[in-house]
Amino acid sequence: MSQPYPETPYQPQAPYPAGGQDSAGPGSGVDSADPSREALLRVRSEVAKAVVGQDSTVTGLLIALLTRGHVLLEGVPGVAKTLLVRALSEALSLDTKRVQFTPDLMPGDVTGSLVYDTHTSEFSFREGPVFTNLMLADEINRTPPKTQASLLEAMEEHQISADGVSRQLPSPFVVAATQNPVEYEGTYPLPEAQLDRFLLKLAMPLPPRDDEIEVVRRHSAGFDPRELSAAGITPVASAVDLETARDAVSAVGVSDEVLGYIVDIVRATRSTPSFQLGVSPRGATALLKTGRAWAWLSGRNYVSPDDIKTLTLPTLRHRVSLRPEAQMDGVEADDVLGTILSTVPVPR
Repeated sequence: MSQPYPETPYQPQAPYPAGGQDSAGPGSGVDSADPSREALLRVRSEVAKAVVGQDSTVTGLLIALLTRGHVLLEGVPGVAKTLLVRALSEALSLDTKRVQFTPDLMPGDVTGSLVYDTHTSEFSFREGPVFTNLMLADEINRTPPKTQASLLEAMEEHQISADGVSRQLPSPFVVAATQNPVEYEGTYPLPEAQLDRFLLKLAMPLPPRDDEIEVVRRHSAGFDPRELSAAGITPVASAVDLETARDAVSAVGVSDEVLGYIVDIVRATRSTPSFQLGVSPRGATALLKTGRAWAWLSGRNYVSPDDIKTLTLPTLRHRVSLRPEAQMDGVEADDVLGTILSTVPVPR
């Protein structure tokens, strides 16, 4: 079974905990009979009908949904980033819209704009594609900063302001943005303020040989990624399940020792010589949220240090900035974060 976030050295046993009675026994803090949790865990098998592997990315998207966060998906073309988001929306029965970010895209093309109605001689607001549950911002770094910034209010406040009026976005609302990690021609790198709005940055690697064989086998049998309905994906969870799950996640307990561990990790990023920009307090709260969601998906009502270790890289890797000399030496942000995790004392 593939491991979640394979780039981190700290792994739980599986990308999803197995269902049924937990071996820890009574009083362990494990709740394996939560209907909303079981419904969300079934999403993986539904997505797998269209996408081979990528369990860790599905987990990350679920964590974002559970914590009202957003996800930046990074991978080369052809690793099923768009297909995965579409399959996830089908399994959760959520509305989804895709926006192809291009150099000529305007902010109003994303958020919506005022349109003059010749019949009524009045202006009315026409909603943009951001008014959805799951927005796929495809190749977000191919549009200029002005258009990128149009998502800032939506991602932070879950609303759009136009002509002095604030309009609430549907709930749930999640932005899943994609970008190519190796192609920089004609792109506009996301500024730090924009990157910090993303809860997670998930790397989607090329599949291993067995998974790639299965992809080719499915296409040989007639699978068409443009006809997702033919894959047989059925809704196994709903927005109601998600709202119930969010309440359960917010009730997951966090000890003072684990809170201190989170802060120590974040503060260590500000003092390491490899980073010119460390993680802000927003990153610490993000790590708290993702740790809670992971613990809940694992069937526990408390956060452990291992939960924090598991989520540190995807939660913090895009919130730091390497010094130029470290980049010249081939150092990666994940390498530095891994070193920090190995040196910061772990609470007992």
